[in-house]
Amino acid sequence: MTQAFTSFVIFAEMRTGSNLLEATLNAIKRVTCFGEAFNPYMMGWPDKDELRGITMAERDADPHRLLATIFDKPNHLPGFRYFHDHDPRVLDAIIENRACAKIILTRNPVDSFVSTALARATNQWKLNETETVIPAAIPFDPAEFRQVTGAIEEFQLNLMHRLQVSGQSAFWLGYEDLRDEGVMTGLLHWLGRTDLERVEPASDQVPQNPRELAEKVTNFDEMQAELAQLDPFMLRRIPNFEPRKGPAVPSFIGAEAGKGLIFMPIKGGPSQQIADWLAKMGEIKGDFNQSSLRQWKRDHAGHRSFTVLRHPILRAWTAFESLLAGKKAELRQLMRDIYRVALPPDEALAALDDGRKAELFEAFLDFLRRNLNGQTSLPTFPGWASQSEILAGFSRFGVPDLVLREADLVRDLAWLAACTRIKDPVTAPDPSAFPEFLNEQPLRAAAKKAYLRDYVAFGFSGQP
Repeated sequence: MTQAFTSFVIFAEMRTGSNLLEATLNAIKRVTCFGEAFNPYMMGWPDKDELRGITMAERDADPHRLLATIFDKPNHLPGFRYFHDHDPRVLDAIIENRACAKIILTRNPVDSFVSTALARATNQWKLNETETVIPAAIPFDPAEFRQVTGAIEEFQLNLMHRLQVSGQSAFWLGYEDLRDEGVMTGLLHWLGRTDLERVEPASDQVPQNPRELAEKVTNFDEMQAELAQLDPFMLRRIPNFEPRKGPAVPSFIGAEAGKGLIFMPIKGGPSQQIADWLAKMGEIKGDFNQSSLRQWKRDHAGHRSFTVLRHPILRAWTAFESLLAGKKAELRQLMRDIYRVALPPDEALAALDDGRKAELFEAFLDFLRRNLNGQTSLPTFPGWASQSEILAGFSRFGVPDLVLREADLVRDLAWLAACTRIKDPVTAPDPSAFPEFLNEQPLRAAAKKAYLRDYVAFGFSGQP
């Protein structure tokens, strides 16, 4: 049975060739791709603030309105590009719409990662034959690479699973397929345009960095050593039946002290203090995958795994401080423009007094409430996701033996060290210091509204 498609979505990521694919499709009569329609930072394309008569504010208030408007194009095949960090509120509607064709575009993750870093460094995102490439080389950041590819892999595994259980198939494309006339013709025929005898790939864009990776990465030897430690990604294998991974397994820390300890950090908590405590007692190991962590556990009979909870308002404050001091200027601007957090200009952030910080933090807590309830276009970042949900993610691999509290670490880590027969354990770190104004009633109330699930699940009191 042939599916009659009335629309399409290209599931892709940055620097996978999605611009080239869009250009090829847009050259076909009665086919239109509306760019990154649900990118939280733009409307389809850079420097646009409306799409099909709908503004960014209107889209963020009701993304399904824009989705319906894009697809409402009679005698036409409309679509858009969707990346893993685009508005998650429309994903269900896309998946459930069987008349919407799913095109999945992938690329070697190392090439994609390096290409993205080069584009950011040069601010050159497209290149035509009349333009001159800006030469550059970038350092490879292993931690960022693991984080980015992990998030993309989790999204793609979820996407593939949902298509499988709903009995749908996708048209899979690799980066190398985009300049293949036969593949492009097959794609349009699959979409229902069998009236087209031949489809020429777009020719107005050329590869930006057709150099060897060794010429594009300043620490190429270090990159090779890092990649040699990782499992094969297999992101383009169709299908991939490996068990879904917990999102934080690479962040786990194994300690050799005593019978062994596995620390499962919750982002936004006292992770560095715990890592330092473990390191003072012996060798530690990180960068696990599921296979290597299982082997470590087999080799350490009697080990214990644990995680540490932080009071929700203190963890939200950590996320707020990260927002103020972090590198993501575009996220701060989005807070100002869309999410009613009236941050002053970046150059004035360092001079904020406690009173002004308290006002802004209360607005940020209100944003977190809406974000955790799925009422914003931004995804829920790990640094401010509910700790209940993070623990649920851990359970995909294995639940921790112990769930400790930051306020009780001096007592509880001493007990944990005794359980695993650690000789002469070092003193546990004291709880982190936080501003006194976090105990004010309006902030406590706003934090409880945002993280009610954690307050109920873990019994947190109102006072941090």
